[in-house]
Amino acid sequence: MLEPVAIDGKKILITGPTGQVAEPVIAAWAQRCDLTALARFSNPDDRARIEALGATCVAADLAQPGSLAALPDDFDYVLNFAVVKSGDFDYDLAANAEGLGRLMLHCRGVKAFLHLSSTAVYEYCGHEPRTEDAPLGDNHRVMFPTYSISKIAAETVCRFTARQFNIPTTIARLSVPYGDNGGWPYFHLLMMEQGIPIEIHPERPNCYNLLHADDYLEKLPRLLAAASEDVTTVNFGGSQRTSIEEWCAYLSELTGFEPIFQDNPKAFGSLCIDTERMHSLIGPTQVDWRDGISRQVQALAPQWLKA
Repeated sequence: MLEPVAIDGKKILITGPTGQVAEPVIAAWAQRCDLTALARFSNPDDRARIEALGATCVAADLAQPGSLAALPDDFDYVLNFAVVKSGDFDYDLAANAEGLGRLMLHCRGVKAFLHLSSTAVYEYCGHEPRTEDAPLGDNHRVMFPTYSISKIAAETVCRFTARQFNIPTTIARLSVPYGDNGGWPYFHLLMMEQGIPIEIHPERPNCYNLLHADDYLEKLPRLLAAASEDVTTVNFGGSQRTSIEEWCAYLSELTGFEPIFQDNPKAFGSLCIDTERMHSLIGPTQVDWRDGISRQVQALAPQWLKA
């Protein structure tokens, strides 16, 4: 298992800082390093919130050439969490793929570049855990038409740029993130409370690898340590495999709300990961998914917990 890079006192750029995954990183790191947050910041409240955490904000649209002119280029590390899911292929590919290439060129002197990709790049293949060399496919088309293709395109641009310009890089394919600030299990809890059917693939159980914020905060410096000029690609999820059916049943134990499952062959199917490479590089995760979900409900909806 790799030792984590030291982030204290370093100059670090994080893109997509207002997203569910990146904002806890901003909150945890802003007082430890010289942290810059890059986003469009179309909502002034978002910018004020990120600045209040201690980050320096730079407004830029990665889809637009020239938008990085005001961004410094002397960062030690860059973590790219930015993703656009507008549904417009031209714009989303420009932002997610071309924009990533421009960002890497702008920051080509970094010690390591971490691109957060997604397991949505994998083709559906039932319950077989996806290894990093598993076939790719348009996995999320039904709900997010441009998402999987944009993520695959971004990985391609990322690999080319890293290898062409000798930029040490890691591509981490994120499974299902969650924490005290939300995530998929909490969305399901909201649906359960309202009696809204939860669509699931009929090939049950629908398995994933929930990744708690505590675990990804601990693993991100190790992913930076894994960066190489030939590009390290690795799955990034919780060591435990669980399923929508299991976590909804546990939510029912906690709250008394019952899930209503509705089979839909077009729903996202099981998308669990092979964790062998992840464990060898950055080690296993520590947060048990039941503990993580219990904490999530306590943080976001304590009024729904059984007495």
